[in-house]
Amino acid sequence: MLRLEGVECGYGRIQVLRDFSLSLGAGDTLAVFGPNGAGKSTLLKVIAGAISAWRGRIDCDGADITRLGAEDRAERGIVLCPEGRRIFTSLSVEENLRIGATPLRKSLGSAYAGAVREGLERAYAMFPVLRERRDNSGGALSGGQQQMLAIGRALMARPKILLLDEPSLGLAPRLADEFYAALADLRTLGMTIVVVEESAGRPLRLADRGILLRGGRIVRDGAAADLMSAADLGAAYLAEH
Repeated sequence: MLRLEGVECGYGRIQVLRDFSLSLGAGDTLAVFGPNGAGKSTLLKVIAGAISAWRGRIDCDGADITRLGAEDRAERGIVLCPEGRRIFTSLSVEENLRIGATPLRKSLGSAYAGAVREGLERAYAMFPVLRERRDNSGGALSGGQQQMLAIGRALMARPKILLLDEPSLGLAPRLADEFYAALADLRTLGMTIVVVEESAGRPLRLADRGILLRGGRIVRDGAAADLMSAADLGAAYLAEH
């Protein structure tokens, strides 16, 4: 479903990812974790097309998408739920959700309106509080509710690959645990999921596989259960690359 081969990228003259390769199958759930500056968010951005790869190749479902922009990738089902939620605070909850379906408009044509209705029902079923507050502005929601809205908006695009950047950021520990329990339901939808966090615990409990990044490179890669029990994982997390 997704393959990166020798990808390098960064910002200006600052290189972040270095000769980065990764392969994921359909339905895989990957946890990406590591310290600040490791390249976690940059990885999601280069997959989504928010930044361009300097070198290397990115394939999605067998097609080379390296030179495609973010809009074209979203239409192919690569959807990024960004760090910090980035909802439209002046728009209602339902308006925010409807915006998430925009990548489907071109491909679905006359079926688009029906897809939006189905998407709204899916989002409301997953997060009932959004139905209760669908006419409220996004800015009136709590932090946890805004994160639910951000996930619901991403799901409106019917993603094949869902990229979650720091979904527990700013949430109290209890709320973060509850939110990750809700994220577990996404695995039943058959999509490929990549979840980025600074800490390993919650994403590894959700995922099949995990990778630890340092300095734009993978320094640990393995089954999530194995990484959870690895005695040297903390040392690898803290060690100088």
